[in-house]
Amino acid sequence: MSEIYKTVYRGGQGEIVEKKSRFIAHVQPVSSEEEAAAFIGRIKKQYWDARHNCHAYVIGPNREVTRCSDDGEPSGTAGRPMLDVLLGNGLYDTAVVVTRYFGGTLLGTGGLVRAYSAAVREGLAHAVIIEEQAGSIYQLEVDYQGLGKIQYMAGEQGLEILQADYAEAVRLEILLPCEKIKGFLEGVTEATGGKAGITKLRDVRFALVEGQVELFE
Repeated sequence: MSEIYKTVYRGGQGEIVEKKSRFIAHVQPVSSEEEAAAFIGRIKKQYWDARHNCHAYVIGPNREVTRCSDDGEPSGTAGRPMLDVLLGNGLYDTAVVVTRYFGGTLLGTGGLVRAYSAAVREGLAHAVIIEEQAGSIYQLEVDYQGLGKIQYMAGEQGLEILQADYAEAVRLEILLPCEKIKGFLEGVTEATGGKAGITKLRDVRFALVEGQVELFE
């Protein structure tokens, strides 16, 4: 899996109108083709009276599965442009369905490509997108003299202290992204004169979700 895994945390819906045709985009996180198929089927059932329900999805830690459908639109004017928006945004495990209600005016192939692409971007704008990262949780045991130094270092580097237990010594659980582990722990050892107890608890993946750190274990 990529160190940074950009995906949809919570789906969204967006709509554009182009020459009286309505393009309604629904975006959804999916982890398998079965989930994608169920999502597409649900949208098609909901919008059974629409002229087209085009879709695209990308699944897997290496984007092993990419699929798209024009659903009756001219070949290459809907599904592929939709998929290109997902890939261009660096997304994983994401599906989108764009429903079109025909407004009576033909858009031409270029117009369709632009409209379907814009609809997907609008749907993504209303979804919650996260960047999931790899990291580890470490427990640090320090005296009160060392506590302030570690808190300062963590704040300076934007690191999340998940838990603090204040007793004779202080035990902190801190979340470290992979790329910061070595430098931060070396800094802790130097700042405390080698007195800090350092224990790795577990590896995790995590993301910032609407300003809050969420763990995916």
